[in-house]
Amino acid sequence: MIRAVLLGLRAVVFDREAARRLYASGYYGKPLGIPKPRGSNFDAPLELGLLETLHLLERGMLEVYDEEGHRVSVEEVRRRAERFIPKFELLYKVYRDLRDRGYVVRSGLKYGSDFAVYERGPGLEHAPYLVHVMRVDEEIDPLEIVRAGRLSHSVRKAFILALTGPRDTPIRYLLLKWSKP
Repeated sequence: MIRAVLLGLRAVVFDREAARRLYASGYYGKPLGIPKPRGSNFDAPLELGLLETLHLLERGMLEVYDEEGHRVSVEEVRRRAERFIPKFELLYKVYRDLRDRGYVVRSGLKYGSDFAVYERGPGLEHAPYLVHVMRVDEEIDPLEIVRAGRLSHSVRKAFILALTGPRDTPIRYLLLKWSKP
């Protein structure tokens, strides 16, 4: 079992061999100090975000400990994420769904979206999709859609709205394509 230490809003896998295995198994995390790794041949600890940490914990791929060496439960990681990540429940629901469908899901922050989504993985391709997560009953300003569409078009990515709600609300994915009038 791969062991990680929870440090603030991140979990770190310090065992470098375990870090390489975990990264190779689905491009989880980011090797510390390596901005754009080429494959899993790196020699560094692996930093995981709370969404990734929770996902891996729930799937039995990771054990998480605090700084004193005490085991951290799925519920504790979830509570921490809920406390510090706005709209965590919706984000995690979409993250988990996309991962379960076989996609590689990374932060989309640099593109102004929630997720950048890959079909194969970073370093193998550019992310073809940007995903923005919203509540199904949330209103959106049409100008925001235009801005997101123009940005995604300029970086050659498809813009997807993921609409959902709490618990059993299904996720609806809407692919928006930019077109010229």
